[in-house]
Amino acid sequence: MSKEITYTVSIYTENNIGLLNRVSAIFQRRHINIESINSSISEIENVTKWTILVIVTEEQMKKVIGQIEKQVEVIRAYYHTDDEIIYQESCLFKMKSDLLFEAPQIQNLIKDHNARLVTVNKDFFVIEKSGRTEEIETLYQTLKTYGISQFTRAGRIAVSKERMEISKLLSLFNA
Repeated sequence: MSKEITYTVSIYTENNIGLLNRVSAIFQRRHINIESINSSISEIENVTKWTILVIVTEEQMKKVIGQIEKQVEVIRAYYHTDDEIIYQESCLFKMKSDLLFEAPQIQNLIKDHNARLVTVNKDFFVIEKSGRTEEIETLYQTLKTYGISQFTRAGRIAVSKERMEISKLLSLFNA
């Protein structure tokens, strides 16, 4: 039996209404949980790139990619292991302002974790952290002991280490 691992799926599509529902239904029908999803413009004009994080077997991943590519608006879909990509995640921590002044170690934590203060006011301050999943989780666990008022994490963004022929394909699509 194949082992489940983390895959990052990159989908290049036309930006059409309803496509997200159809793509997410492909995962849902196979009882695959989407860990995170991000949508943005791509390097080619008028083409959207989705980055989806899932934990599945390679056999499941191949089947999902096949189904995704059957969608008319999908130009191309790829999947990668963590070793094949460069990725980042971002998050925001909202905390009570008195902690910033009464617990000086907070400022050291921000610096030591390569995070940054986004805003500070009399009631709260916000820390932003970008990095690998493990880095964000470590900072989260550390700050949790001080009391986090709000926390949000953005979906993974990624680029492949290897050259992808999608740019050539997409330039033909745009011609």
